[in-house]
Amino acid sequence: MPKDVITQRSVDYNQWYLDIVREADLAEVAEVVRGCIVVKAHGWAIWELMQRALDDRIKATGHSNVQFPLLIPKSFIMKEAEHVEGFAPEVAEVTRAGGEELAEPYIIRPTSETIIGYFYSKWIRSYRDLPLLYNQWANVMRWEMRTRPFLRTAEFWWQEGHTAHATEAEAEEETLRILHEVYADFVEQEMAVPVIRGLKTEKEKFPGALRSYCIEAMMQDGRALQAGTSHNLGQNFARAFDITFTDQNNTIQYAWTTSWGVSTRLIGALIMTHSDDEGLVLPPRLAPIQVVVVPIYKNDEERSAVMAAVNRMTAAWKGRLRFKVDDRDNYSPGYKFNEWELKGVPVRIEIGPKDVAKETVALARRDMPGKAGKSFVPQAGLTERIEALLAEMQTGLFQRALAFREAHTADVSTYDELKEQVERGFARAFWAGDTADEKRIQEETRATIRCIPLEQPGTVGRCIYTGRETDRQVIFARAY
Repeated sequence: MPKDVITQRSVDYNQWYLDIVREADLAEVAEVVRGCIVVKAHGWAIWELMQRALDDRIKATGHSNVQFPLLIPKSFIMKEAEHVEGFAPEVAEVTRAGGEELAEPYIIRPTSETIIGYFYSKWIRSYRDLPLLYNQWANVMRWEMRTRPFLRTAEFWWQEGHTAHATEAEAEEETLRILHEVYADFVEQEMAVPVIRGLKTEKEKFPGALRSYCIEAMMQDGRALQAGTSHNLGQNFARAFDITFTDQNNTIQYAWTTSWGVSTRLIGALIMTHSDDEGLVLPPRLAPIQVVVVPIYKNDEERSAVMAAVNRMTAAWKGRLRFKVDDRDNYSPGYKFNEWELKGVPVRIEIGPKDVAKETVALARRDMPGKAGKSFVPQAGLTERIEALLAEMQTGLFQRALAFREAHTADVSTYDELKEQVERGFARAFWAGDTADEKRIQEETRATIRCIPLEQPGTVGRCIYTGRETDRQVIFARAY
């Protein structure tokens, strides 16, 4: 049965999301700091697991972590024209410090291309210095008027990679490597969220980029969420910051740079892809607690016997499972069941005196609420059973999300069909329009071209807006 503290998705999806964030104890709005949130312990633990899995992939592809200043001279932001135009409405400035007006204002980091470009221009002299492959984990500030925890906040946390290369081909290879080997692999394998990999249109690309690639995921209300971006910046930032090197022919060349990032928005994606009316649902690989054990007893004698069995049972879990034994005496078993369901713990083990006598436990799986997900199993072999179950749940959540996306994606051949389809999900359409056409469609439908999928059908069709023949398909959707 849906919990009273959580609005059902079918009633109010937006409120359902906010209820999950609150009741799962992930975050709360920091009302004293406009646009910001406090990420609570459970939410931050999820982010730490995300960081670890992403960081492993980033380092496996040859990158090292660094840290650049939070404050960026305003003149740096002004150097790249498209960048200025793209970020001007979002920046926060520091104009006073130490009781004095600053000679030059600082911008609180909205992204770091500019300040990193400045230092790259100092560090790079020769082709022998390339490539530079760096990443930083940081917080950033973008002045958002609307606050939606994890999805849209003034301050958020992310990683941003910045690399420099000798040729466009090497920069392009890097951009796509991050898209495929780091971002898409992480989101699909760890988050159990299927994504569409694609190229952004000129209208939607990162300000100042040559090309922007992305991964797009579908949420349970049919809307898209951009789960990661990887940008080939060409030589735009290299020209703005004089990032040059001497090549093998002793000729001065501008470097080719990239930038790429994912953020705590991914926690929002996790919530909206998998959770239900009972609360948060977490894929096991990103669950801070994978198994919670709830011992049940009425007196000290029963407590002693039950806890002895719990200790024997969990001794083999250390280093294999992330688990918690909830032996709080001031809460009832029912309260504990409810709390851990809300927080999305994948597996719950219940054990009482009768279970001790029978050498069994009750096992409840979070991805199947109610009686359907509960069974009684032997204590013997329980560790291996739980490990197999967690792997099964991880795969099952991905397949469920993929089936949902496929059921809510349709090919459209007319503009009227597109208008109808974006009400329920993704619209796949042939496209030969321009930026002005995109803007008109967005104004009329509130849908945007999320990406030009890298996998194309290899056939020709007519653009749903202009009627011109084209071999290019795009994905239209309303988005977060």
